[in-house]
Amino acid sequence: RVNGVLSYTVSLEKTKQLTMALDRVNGSYNFSFHFIVGSLAEGLYSLKFHYCQNRLPGIRLPYSFTVMKEKNPAGFLSAAEIPLSRLYICMAGVFFTAALVWVYTLMKYSVFKIHWLMAALAFTKSTSLVFHSINYHFINTEGHPIEGWAVMYYITHLLKGALLFITLALIGTGWAFVKYILSDKEKKIFMIVIPLQVLANVAYIIIESTEEGSSEYYLWKEILFLVDLICCGAILFPVVWSIRHLQEASSTDGKAAMNLEKLKLFRHYYVMIVCYIYFTRIIAILLKVTMPFQWQWCYEFLVEVSTLIFFVLTGYKFRPASNNPYLQLPQDEDDVEMDEVVTESGALEGISKVKKTSNGRERQKESTL
Repeated sequence: RVNGVLSYTVSLEKTKQLTMALDRVNGSYNFSFHFIVGSLAEGLYSLKFHYCQNRLPGIRLPYSFTVMKEKNPAGFLSAAEIPLSRLYICMAGVFFTAALVWVYTLMKYSVFKIHWLMAALAFTKSTSLVFHSINYHFINTEGHPIEGWAVMYYITHLLKGALLFITLALIGTGWAFVKYILSDKEKKIFMIVIPLQVLANVAYIIIESTEEGSSEYYLWKEILFLVDLICCGAILFPVVWSIRHLQEASSTDGKAAMNLEKLKLFRHYYVMIVCYIYFTRIIAILLKVTMPFQWQWCYEFLVEVSTLIFFVLTGYKFRPASNNPYLQLPQDEDDVEMDEVVTESGALEGISKVKKTSNGRERQKESTL
């Protein structure tokens, strides 16, 4: 409104029908418009509202703006989001099946606690996808999320994110596979990553429940992107430390062959993490930007499939099996110290020690002369 006259501009392309009503009530102006887009004019439409007087410095006048209804023939979701409900429920079934296969594998071997943590991560991921699918279903049918289902999704999403980074960091440090005690610098990684993951999930929840036009949306979106990259970079440090430790150990402790096998696994794991981060955080987003609007759901599909592949490869690399080099290690530090005493004491020359590894096979260590 300029000098008592309301000025407005409506720019619409490819519209089949447009109606607008303008009324003045109690000194204020109310206007509404309605338009229908035909099937031949489908596309990605954006509705932008600008209150021009508030663009002047020092002027902030109140206003209210309400979008009553935006709907496609198939539901309230956009064409890029309509397939997401089916996608998430299908991927939930795939992750649940993978988790059952993993548990079945664990039942056949002596395993570490971290193996069960990996199983818990897979089940939590599956549960999170189920609630995510239900949440999108109600948004599509009702036009808004059901609070209870949305809360359950946010809780499982938070648990999944925390479990994912904790599991990756524990595997990267070699905890349980190589050693049972974390060093001080490794503990600091956990003290940094876990709070940052909580912050990242809070940012994600705020983004999900905030309109894109609000200033808070873009602020928390930038926070989420930055924190997520920091967490992804932080979990690489334990892997690098383990690789460096194995390189030093391979030339000093006389077990070069075994250490080289472990070193090879950690290097593969490092490459896997880098590829997973690079694809899900950069390449998939670039593909989303370049895809036609009706195929933008493929971004979520690629992220979920890459996550599944990453989970499967991680489970395969660190599976509890008889040929896994990790399970050929002594299972407690007392055994290692006893081996050194037996081999270094002259009074016990010729004595050999027989012990069992965690996979049930006997291993004999001859004393040195």
